[in-house]
Amino acid sequence: MMPLTLTDTGEERVIKKIGGSPEVRKHLETLGFVSGCSVSIVNTFGGNIIVNIKDTRVAVSKEMAQKIMV
Repeated sequence: MMPLTLTDTGEERVIKKIGGSPEVRKHLETLGFVSGCSVSIVNTFGGNIIVNIKDTRVAVSKEMAQKIMV
């Protein structure tokens, strides 16, 4: 298991665990980041990472992406 930030662009991975405080986990769950879901990095832009999840592109900060374990 490793943080999403360590995966290569375009590489599809399955979310295994979401870390962080309960508020952070709830926020990420609202955006569609749940265990068992496929996710891939589309691009990195500034301090943000653009990911493709559930056929939707979402931008999250690198700090948030480090809490997503794949």
